[in-house]
Amino acid sequence: MAFTVVLAAFVGFCLLYGRLPAAAAAVLCCALAAALGLLGRHSHDGAGSIDALAQHSRLCRWNPGLKCALCLGLMVICLLPSSPWMGAATALGCLALTVWGGGVPLHDYLRLMALPAVFLLLGALALLFEYSQAPGVLNLPLAGGYLCVTRAAQDRALLVLFRALGAVSCLYLLSLSTPMHELIGVLRRTRCPGVVITLMYLIYRYIFILLAMYRTMRDAAASRLGYARRRAALRTTGQVFGSLMARSYRQANRCFDAMESRCFDGSVRFLQAARPLTAGQTAAAAALTAAAGALALALR
Repeated sequence: MAFTVVLAAFVGFCLLYGRLPAAAAAVLCCALAAALGLLGRHSHDGAGSIDALAQHSRLCRWNPGLKCALCLGLMVICLLPSSPWMGAATALGCLALTVWGGGVPLHDYLRLMALPAVFLLLGALALLFEYSQAPGVLNLPLAGGYLCVTRAAQDRALLVLFRALGAVSCLYLLSLSTPMHELIGVLRRTRCPGVVITLMYLIYRYIFILLAMYRTMRDAAASRLGYARRRAALRTTGQVFGSLMARSYRQANRCFDAMESRCFDGSVRFLQAARPLTAGQTAAAAALTAAAGALALALR
């Protein structure tokens, strides 16, 4: 999280430099970074935290097909306008729906957003800096030219960053309000191939099995001071991952034998709670989509 905060402050300063006085841009970016750091400082090590948050979300009671359609519609609307502010508005709207509408704690939401935010911010850095013989807004002399940030690069990076942030926020709205088995149930009803659905179930389940095995091995190594020194930590990490690969094959064979003993026929099915589509949910989804569409038309 600390790396994400520092990276966000630096990218924000590069985006605002030349649009605001340098001192004002630095103060604003530092204040934003400090707020993100304070709000996202809490964390825990639960492997199934996303699915657990989705199970406890107030939006979990909504029809999963309606939520999929709503998030897909918001994502498409977010990508249509050529203004970056549509992406920013979509990100804020999805945050409000997830945190205040669904009841997901804000620090958990920001912690989960930290990983995709790193990739988005690194991509924005790649779009911001370019090598040129002519100076730009922000310049670093290099080999007879300048590694610079131009106004066009700022506009381009801002548009791509906010569009991607809005799209990712739509996916987080869906994943933090809909458990995985309900998402796969929606795919089943849309006639997705059965082999794809079965693989999704098995892969999703096996991820948590591997995480549990890794945490057990890591804690055992740490209790024996395997990470006390840098060289020992590198050796221990290699041994842990090597053992994890061997144990994962054995665990896969045991899981398959257990499934075969229960008459596995290539299809995995689970009992799902009924989520009827109500008029209130439909009206709310239509109102949100219409509001997003009106904003997109206004920003074109």
